[in-house]
Amino acid sequence: MNSIQLGDIHLHVRQDGDPNGPPVVFANSLGTDLRLWDDVVARLPQNLRLIRYDKRGHGLSACPPAPYSMGALVRDAEQLLDALEVRDCVFVGLSIGGMIAQGLAAKRLDQIRAVVLSNTAPKIGTREMWHERIAMVESQGLSAMSDTILQRWFSPAFRESAAVLPWKRMVETTPAAGYAGCSAAIAGTDFYTTTAALRLPALVIAGSEDGSTPPDLVREMAGLIPGARYELIRGAGHLPCVEKPDIYTGHLVDFLTGLGVIEGGL
Repeated sequence: MNSIQLGDIHLHVRQDGDPNGPPVVFANSLGTDLRLWDDVVARLPQNLRLIRYDKRGHGLSACPPAPYSMGALVRDAEQLLDALEVRDCVFVGLSIGGMIAQGLAAKRLDQIRAVVLSNTAPKIGTREMWHERIAMVESQGLSAMSDTILQRWFSPAFRESAAVLPWKRMVETTPAAGYAGCSAAIAGTDFYTTTAALRLPALVIAGSEDGSTPPDLVREMAGLIPGARYELIRGAGHLPCVEKPDIYTGHLVDFLTGLGVIEGGL
């Protein structure tokens, strides 16, 4: 385990593959930690430098008091990549991780050569919806909310299997301050103008059963970025890298191959 101090906060980071290889960075969703990407990382060529981290308030990273701003989350990622001396990475972000990717790409093109925006949007939900969710977290805790969260995350078939149990546990053990803090960041974010100004290679991924960022919302975002490639993964919800890791990794490998990051695919 590796923890990097960034000013007044420390972030938990894991690196796999070749430390001298082309960097691919992964940012996870609300209520999950870097294990979200286990099945994808295991399927990728190990000559890549594969970097994962827990955003503030999640996993083994520091959990400052809520609320957080999206600017702080983007700055965390920016400072982390600077500390790791990462340039020209492909940044893969899912849900709030995809919002971080949009903000970072607009701010630091020296760090980002391409983005994968998965199950995300420039704006997710309404400010009122997120404030209601924050109030529920603070009054009832995440254990009372986990079943509803999992309904948005996963297809019915996955929810009915034993495979859902670790994810239920992951949600319920997320610090309440971290969940509420990141919810506040989402509530205050509207990146429509910012994302429409992006001019870099982009792969946009949606899940047909996604109850958090429905496919039409994700497709709309893809339309904002000239030349963006849109892929719909059928039978998967908000976390297709968990439900359909072979298909998800296949799209990622095709994208990386087209960029010249991987030679000849898998």
